[in-house]
Amino acid sequence: MKQTFTDISVNGEPISPELIATEAQNHRAPKGKPGMAWMAAARALAVRALILQEAARRGLDAVPAELAPGLWETEDDALVRQVLDEAVAPEAPTPQAVRAAYDANPERHRAPSLYEAAHILFAARPDDVVARKVARDQATAVLAKVKAEPKAFDALARDHSACSSRANGGRLGQISAGDTVAEFEAALDLLAQGEIASEPVESRYGFHIIRLDAMAPGQILPFEAVETALRLALEKAAWVRASRAFVDGLADQAEVTGISLKAA
Repeated sequence: MKQTFTDISVNGEPISPELIATEAQNHRAPKGKPGMAWMAAARALAVRALILQEAARRGLDAVPAELAPGLWETEDDALVRQVLDEAVAPEAPTPQAVRAAYDANPERHRAPSLYEAAHILFAARPDDVVARKVARDQATAVLAKVKAEPKAFDALARDHSACSSRANGGRLGQISAGDTVAEFEAALDLLAQGEIASEPVESRYGFHIIRLDAMAPGQILPFEAVETALRLALEKAAWVRASRAFVDGLADQAEVTGISLKAA
């Protein structure tokens, strides 16, 4: 059954289904639930209409900013920015608040961990289903040999790996958090030093047999090292809260049909 939606308007200004459908392409939704992208797009366009109406009420003239050499804001984008610049003024976090945020969870502020690892890569493109099955089967077969004779890892890497590290027995040298793809790094974090992953690890590059040779957890960074970044994060969060409160206030005074503009 085709899903239907109520006509949407903001203070009598309609938002066309065609415009919503175009905007929906910019919003992600779970597979099989396109209606969620449609509703997110409708809400975004309704909020935009509400802010543009507020710009007209305030008598603002658009002053587009240059975003990059030769690339300028549209007049509507400029008006949205100008309204928010005028209306949203969150309080800056105090030094005490920044320090309290650090003290609440120092573990969040660690230097990247360091790893020494080796791998054997069986390469396959993400979109090649057949190649990925072949790569998985090959990785499983070679992993069985590694488990039977761990000292053969180097030789098996030289014989089978699609990575240039094969010349070094699959050794990647010292790497830090962020140097590898997330799937590879997540697998490293589950291993003890000297351990080989019990199953081939899938990544966008194919399948890996992974051995963790050594790991040094990142040290907790001192407050002074993260103070600026933490203050900026708190400022951004405060701006988001203030802007949502501003939009909620506009919505409370508006006649909006077909959708709720309140933050979920």
